[in-house]
This record gives sequence, structure tokens and C-alpha cells, in this order.
Amino acid sequence: MTIAGATNPVPVPRGVPERADGRVNLVGLTKDELRAALEAAGIEGKQARMRTKQLWHWIYLRGKSDFAEMTDIAKMHRELLAKLFVIARPEVTQALVSEDGTRKWLLKTDDGNEYEMVFIPDADRGTLCVSSQVGCTLNCRFCHTGTMKLVRNLTAGEIAGQIMLARDALGEWPKPGEDLTGEARMLTNIVMMGMGEPLYNFDNVKGALLLVMDETGLGLSRRRITLSTSGVVPMMQRCGEELGVNLAVSLHAVNKETRDEIVPLNKKYGIEELLQACADYPGASNARRITFEYVMLKDVNDSDEDARELVRLIKRYKLPAKVNLIPFNPWPGSNYECSHPKRIQAFSKIVFDAGISAPVRTPRGRDIMAACGQLKSASEKLSRAERDRMAAEAASAAA
Repeated sequence: MTIAGATNPVPVPRGVPERADGRVNLVGLTKDELRAALEAAGIEGKQARMRTKQLWHWIYLRGKSDFAEMTDIAKMHRELLAKLFVIARPEVTQALVSEDGTRKWLLKTDDGNEYEMVFIPDADRGTLCVSSQVGCTLNCRFCHTGTMKLVRNLTAGEIAGQIMLARDALGEWPKPGEDLTGEARMLTNIVMMGMGEPLYNFDNVKGALLLVMDETGLGLSRRRITLSTSGVVPMMQRCGEELGVNLAVSLHAVNKETRDEIVPLNKKYGIEELLQACADYPGASNARRITFEYVMLKDVNDSDEDARELVRLIKRYKLPAKVNLIPFNPWPGSNYECSHPKRIQAFSKIVFDAGISAPVRTPRGRDIMAACGQLKSASEKLSRAERDRMAAEAASAAA
């Protein structure tokens, strides 16, 4: 029997409870699944195919969640759809806005579990950080999310629903007669870097991202989607072949002893095995580099020797790579400190001087615990009054 744990984090399969009202959420279904659901509801043949195409358009291109607004569907069928189905977004438990404009949402599933989503606006792009699981089993020592237990995988609908909810919040669904292109939107990029390890929920992540990349769906280019993994080596090739999205790898250390400590998954898939999988990743090239995430921890992984070893490894495996240096974002109870800014700059210079891009990521959303490594749904520790007060403050700040 396989037991989940830090070095063998196999999620325990758990069914998603039905909605209390018994209706089926259409978000996340493939076109074939959607048509089958309509046929099971008594809509036959050509009618089911036509209604599938119409529903797909209204749900993913127009962002509608009310069947009554789908004016080209016969009233009889609209009433039937409303009785049996729902077009649901995740429930928002809490919405916070950082002083730097970063937004964080605490979301709740139908079965009462909570997870987080973050939107990071920049001058030339807007990036949505999407969760793939409720909790995480990887136990990376510097990561707040890693202190949670894995509750369950998110479904394809719950993953895609995060993107749809963000478009709701940002007002980015086109109005009738309006052609709102990707270039006109604030939300331009998606990173699977929220709560959870995406490659341990690959089927649901794949289902959601195929919907996101579908030109008749949410219509976002695969070049604007990045999937981050802590190094689930057996799934990396499949990810490249079946999704072809950009790959980011949470490296964080350059030797076995240190990476075993801060990324326990390294005990199962070591650095050499991981880097070879990066070298073999389909589509990796100088135009589409592998991104290595490297959190800067004082006196742990930030020496000049570490920087030189990082360069050596990248060159040894001939990797088209860039390195994101991430100042450690503190959280309550963490045992690490952030490297001094001068130490981070010195580390960056060594890597840059070797011809490898190594920008230092500017921390975003620290004041609302929305920065890298800080995500953890702790709402159960807050009273209802406290949550209402924080929501009111967030709404006031956004106004």
C-alpha cells in the first residue's frame, strides 16, 4: 500500500460531494461531456449538439452564468437547463487588496474546503496565480502552504472556475457586440503556482488548461501559461507532450543535502534526475526557456559557491534556462530568514556573468500574505466578525 508523505506524496482519491441542490456544474466539462449531459437530460441528437455549441459560447466567451440570458436557446430548454444544471464559480469567502495592487481571494468549494488565488498586476501584464489542490503534501520547509495537509485535488471545473472568477472581478467579459481581445485584458498570464503540486493532479489540471487554451473556450495562448512543479519527474514529459505549456521548476538548492532539507521530494527524485527531465522537456529552447525558481534563504543556499554550482549544473545539462531569484517571504512560525539584499545581488551577478538570466523577483502582496510561499487558507482561525471586517476593508481599498 502506498502511503502519502513528504517524499512520496500520492494524493488519496476522494470523490467530490454533490451540490446540495443536486444540480450539476457545467464548468470544466469537455464538449463531449457537456453534450452527453444534455442528452442524459433528454435533449436529443442535433439539438444536443447545437445546444452544446451555444452553451460553450455563452459560458466561456461571454462569461454568462444565468441560463435566462442565453437568448438564442429556446425558453423550454433554458428552463430545463436551469432545473438540472448550474454554471458556478468558486464561492468567495474573503477578498483582499494589497497596497501594491495585488489581489488575493480565499475561495470555498461546495464541500466547504478553502483554497487561495492571487492576481498580480504589472504595467505590461497581469498574472493570475492558480491553485490545483486544497492543501499540499510536499512539505517544502520554507513554504507556508507546505504546513497544510492535503485535503483533496481540485476538479477541472474548480481550477477553470478560478480564471472565470478573476475575469468576473476584473470586468473582462465582452459586452454584446464587443470583441475583447487578449491584448486588451488585464489578465494576460496564468501560472499554476498556487496551492498544491499541479503534477500530482495532472488530469484535472490538463482538463482545465485545455479549456483555457481552447480558441472557442477561454482563448489564452499556451505561451502565456506556466506550470510550476517541485520536481515530479515521471509527469514532466507527459506535461510537455500533452499541454506544451511553459515549465517552471522549484529548484531552491544545488546539492542533495540542502535540497533534501528544504524540498523533501528531492529524496525521491534527485537533482540530477530532475535536471535531465528538464533537458528532455518537449519544446524547451532558447525562445522557451525552463524557469528555475530559487528562494533566497540566509546562510542556507545563498553563497557564492551555491551560485557557481547552479551555473555549472545548468551548463552541464545544456539547459535553455533562466533563474528567478525569490527573496524569502516570511510567515508566522517559519524557521528561515531572507538573504540580505546585497547577498542576493551578488548571487545574481555571478549567474548573470555566466550568461544566464537571473532577475530578482520583486515581492508582491506581502502585506496580505499573497507573496510566493505565503499561501495558506487560515480563515478557520478568524471569527465571522473579523472576516467581515477584513472584507469591508478590502472593498474600501478597492473603491
